[in-house]
Amino acid sequence: MKIALSKQWSFLDYITVLKPVETSLLTFIGIFSAIIAAGGYPPANVAVLLLIALILGSAGSNGLTNYLDRDVDACMMRTFNRALPSKRIDPPQKALPLIIGLIAVGLVLAWILHPLCFLFGLIGVIASSVWRKTISCTFLGIIAGCSPVLIGWFAIDPTFDATILLLCGLVAIWTPIHVWTVMIANREDYLNANLRYFPLSWQVKNVVKILFGLSVLLYFISILLYLAADFHLIYLIVANTLGILMIYANGRLLFSMTSIAAWRVYKLSAFPYLGIIFLTMGIDIWLA
Repeated sequence: MKIALSKQWSFLDYITVLKPVETSLLTFIGIFSAIIAAGGYPPANVAVLLLIALILGSAGSNGLTNYLDRDVDACMMRTFNRALPSKRIDPPQKALPLIIGLIAVGLVLAWILHPLCFLFGLIGVIASSVWRKTISCTFLGIIAGCSPVLIGWFAIDPTFDATILLLCGLVAIWTPIHVWTVMIANREDYLNANLRYFPLSWQVKNVVKILFGLSVLLYFISILLYLAADFHLIYLIVANTLGILMIYANGRLLFSMTSIAAWRVYKLSAFPYLGIIFLTMGIDIWLA
């Protein structure tokens, strides 16, 4: 009984290393990018191949970031109990065959979809794995976050237009809002782990001003998408509602500068904002 339970927990630990929640969100926006590119209904064979490629590639990339961050994670209250820093997987190198295998298979499938899908997938893997826990990680996170959107789009339509550029712009502005608010919410935890790069190197009162400006810009880009992609009333209503909520939440953070307010923005920005707005684009197309 003890052996069976140990094996069960070991399996679950390997799954958690792959950050299933983050992997699901990246896969989700990648699939809906393909739906938008296809005008609603991508070919079934392409959609299935894309789904597998995104799941495997995103899971592998997230696992790689977990592996590279394990020593810093061990120093932080928020992350010390993860499978690698807590040594439930020990030595941590035991996770590498799974991580590398997922990335490799994901990239092979991306190549089958289109060479540009492979290129953007490779760029995403590199961006998610270099210069961890430095000032560059947020900006490299933008590249990594845009990767599934670009893969989904180019699996269907290997051309750039205003819609894909704005979709990437949406993710690019969303990323620092999402990342910096969790850093503000857990500021002392980061500082105690000797992490002092931007925005931790700035006073909170200055960072929240930037975040409020980014929330306004995020709202503006979401409305530009309505015009560029020729969406309809459903998208316009949801984009306005979500945009106003994000501005309101960041406005409360601007005036309160509390960890609780920062955490609320962080939670709002994850699936409630990014997931719902991508889902709404698909529903808007399907119901047109």
